[in-house]
Amino acid sequence: MLTPAFDLSQDSDFLTVAIRVPYARVSEFDVYFEGVDFKFYAKPYFLRLNLPGRVVENGSEQGSYDVDKGIFTIRLPKETPGQHFEGLNMLTALLAPRKPRMAKPLVEEIGATEVSEEVAEDDDEEFDWEIEQTPYEEVSESSLHPQCHYGFGNLRSGVVQQLQDELSEVLDVKDPDFTPAAERRQKRLAAELAKFDADHYLADFFDDEAIEQVLKYDPWWNDTYSKMMASLGENKKQDDNAALVCFSEEEKYQLRKFVNKSYLLDKNAHRQVYYSLIDILLAYCYEIRVTEGEQNVESAWNIRKLSPTLSWFETWTNVHEIVVSFGRRVLCYPLYRHFKLVMKAYRDTVKVLQLGKNAVLKCLLDIHKIFQENDPAYILNDLYISDYCVWIQKTKSKKLTALAEALREISLTKAQLGLELEELEAAALLVQEEETSGKMVQSSPGSSPESTDSEVSASDSATSSSSEDSASEGEEPEGDQSAPVTSLRGPFLEEGSTLLISNGGVCRNTADQGAEVSQGLLLASSCAPGERRPLIQELGDQLSTTLQVSVPHSTTLGGTAVYGTEVGTDAQ
Repeated sequence: MLTPAFDLSQDSDFLTVAIRVPYARVSEFDVYFEGVDFKFYAKPYFLRLNLPGRVVENGSEQGSYDVDKGIFTIRLPKETPGQHFEGLNMLTALLAPRKPRMAKPLVEEIGATEVSEEVAEDDDEEFDWEIEQTPYEEVSESSLHPQCHYGFGNLRSGVVQQLQDELSEVLDVKDPDFTPAAERRQKRLAAELAKFDADHYLADFFDDEAIEQVLKYDPWWNDTYSKMMASLGENKKQDDNAALVCFSEEEKYQLRKFVNKSYLLDKNAHRQVYYSLIDILLAYCYEIRVTEGEQNVESAWNIRKLSPTLSWFETWTNVHEIVVSFGRRVLCYPLYRHFKLVMKAYRDTVKVLQLGKNAVLKCLLDIHKIFQENDPAYILNDLYISDYCVWIQKTKSKKLTALAEALREISLTKAQLGLELEELEAAALLVQEEETSGKMVQSSPGSSPESTDSEVSASDSATSSSSEDSASEGEEPEGDQSAPVTSLRGPFLEEGSTLLISNGGVCRNTADQGAEVSQGLLLASSCAPGERRPLIQELGDQLSTTLQVSVPHSTTLGGTAVYGTEVGTDAQ
């Protein structure tokens, strides 16, 4: 028999069940309902539901059939008018669990027929998110269990041994069937330290343009969270927040394909399930942000690599170590490695948990779809995600609220990651400051011996570089006249050139004027009278002598070789 597509809705007095049964015979169908039990049959479709509240047959029930759409719509009166039925969109939990084939089950769960949020868990006490720590005791190998456990609620063992070839591409832990949890953690920490790349981290730390872009991305839960906070401000019931998260038809189809079953977990296993849920959601929130909601071929790798639960079968003792582990892996493995991304994914996870079961289930369904489409990662659905999708529908909302509050109170610093991030950043900033100061010294006027004639060219039209030189020279003290001579003698002296400084400004005589220079003549006429050259603007007003700087090519003056500098009085 086929399970048809169905949907449930409600008003104050009626529960409405819409069942899509295309190609069914309308004349041959049966409907039965009593209490929380509902059955529908129209060959070849059969649907049996455990309703979240009681309905009654009192003559006001109604039914209709849309021929064009092939949908039966049945309105069932509530036994208590005005009662609100919770979990109507948890389709897997509404499906009746399969009956065991054996005559009498070895373990029977009392009250399994009544599927409701309150009956799903038998403990109403406050959930303690911290495990009591006991001193480490050395255990002999002979006392160890021959096989270690992992998977959802640590209920699996021996799976990896049978699927070693397939899981070798998915898991980082080797031989988990015979590797205890403590040894897995030691190997994981060592692998993270070996993988951490300081150069990659510092590159993202300084060049964070792409990271700032993904930090601005607005995932779907942000808008939903804002609506929830607004509704809480209006003093609406928290139960109404479940309607803020809706499932698509594809997601509803996924929910109908899951098998409804119960999980017998002890207190420690129950706590591990909640802890691992945080770990998986952290990795998922990071993936959604860095891909901006558009999954790609690396999405499955990102999620399983950033989650030690999925890649190392890790177990946890408190919430803080989950966040620390996630932060370490973000800075070791993916493309974008920045502490801001760690904190952003952390805050996103808090929002998802505060939105309740619907939001968490929506994220798990998306993870299930990503893994299902990835060849090696689909095995993680069988080990973890499929069970999470069924189990989360039966959890209590107050447990998720308490979990979100425990996560929100966590504070994370770079020092707690154990990767010496603050020391790396301080050293990198120091090197950057030294390089910056070195460049400033090299680019200062008159400090570089590689300056060319073009840097001090005195043309008719002033260039931008010569204007900067003029401003720098103008800052020299007025009383010191030897400083300009010293600054000109180093970088500006070149063969075949003459600098003439007079009250009118600065002139430069190039090799074309070499004939007159060889005669020891000062070409005062090469500077236009009253014209101020851009190289030195203020110095000419203060000097009363003429300075001639010359580097002749073995030039003789009156039979005598002349080298160096000649300073004479103004003959004019």
